[in-house]
Amino acid sequence: MTKLKTQSLHKRESELAKANKQVEYLSNGIFADGELPTFAKKIKETSQFPLKPKKLEILQINVGYMCNQVCEHCHVDAGPDRKEIMTRETMMQCLEVIKNTGAHTLDLTGGAPEMNPDFRWFVEEASKAGIKDFIVRSNLTIIVANKKYHDLPEFFKKHNVHVVSSMPHWTKGKTDKQRGDGVFDASIKALKMLNEVGYGKPGSDLKLDLVYNPSGAFLPSDQEGLEKDFKKVLSEEFDIQFHNLFAITNLPISRFLDYLIASDNYEDYMYSLVEAFNPSAVSNVMCTNTLSVSWDGWLYDCDFNQMLELKVASKVKHISEYNEAILNDRNIIISQHCYGCTAGAGSSCQGAVA
Repeated sequence: MTKLKTQSLHKRESELAKANKQVEYLSNGIFADGELPTFAKKIKETSQFPLKPKKLEILQINVGYMCNQVCEHCHVDAGPDRKEIMTRETMMQCLEVIKNTGAHTLDLTGGAPEMNPDFRWFVEEASKAGIKDFIVRSNLTIIVANKKYHDLPEFFKKHNVHVVSSMPHWTKGKTDKQRGDGVFDASIKALKMLNEVGYGKPGSDLKLDLVYNPSGAFLPSDQEGLEKDFKKVLSEEFDIQFHNLFAITNLPISRFLDYLIASDNYEDYMYSLVEAFNPSAVSNVMCTNTLSVSWDGWLYDCDFNQMLELKVASKVKHISEYNEAILNDRNIIISQHCYGCTAGAGSSCQGAVA
């Protein structure tokens, strides 16, 4: 179906496949020599340092880095060659937390979370916990990639899953450039399948939201304006409907960091992020109300810190020893990539924050 555009950094044995090398790169150069202020120095100006968590609202669980796509901006460095997959044992530890946490949202992500062999079992069990908003982040193409996934729209509907799907652009050229040949057509087909079972329809409780990431070294445009454009084109040209669009800034991590360096855009991009720093976005960054769980059960302040292997600064570091009170009494780990979440209107897995 889809011709993969590139290989993961792990497959290429790139130096940037190592999280510590990414952190090192982000900490040196223009930040080490003082050309740009570090993120810590910048938020000290807002009196929000150290950054602390608020009440936990969202538990985000990454069930594995395996994916049927290899997108050039991917901060997870996901792909078919990635074998990191959450076991049922770790899922059971997560379920215990889901049942007892005060969080109102469960957010399953990957890779392509549907490729975890225990994905359906996990969704079935987690849906019994009565979480208010149960999100699965789907790349859309997985739905049409193989016959065994064709019933996913019905499966999602059965368990009232809130589907959040990647859609880089409303045009074939820009989408395929970022995600690989054939991705746009496959995505359109998958969206139609979701619409057919009731997802994305006006007034429908079956929530279907799309996620937009810029295709290059620039910040996303206004989220509200982008949503209007997406809805107009997808409706008029393909008779497709969805509820909301989330515009997410690409963070200088993993494959996008590799792209920035290779294209000589790194310094310019970091300048753009720093210059677009919005103090009002700091208080609403997702790390203040979200906890991220890796495929092997380790805890992180956010999905981005997970990819940089920056575990929570707490005595409790693993889902098996979860204690919400202890975790809420920690400082959030920050580095220069955090500028991406505070630039312009701010950015989170739920879109703009300011």
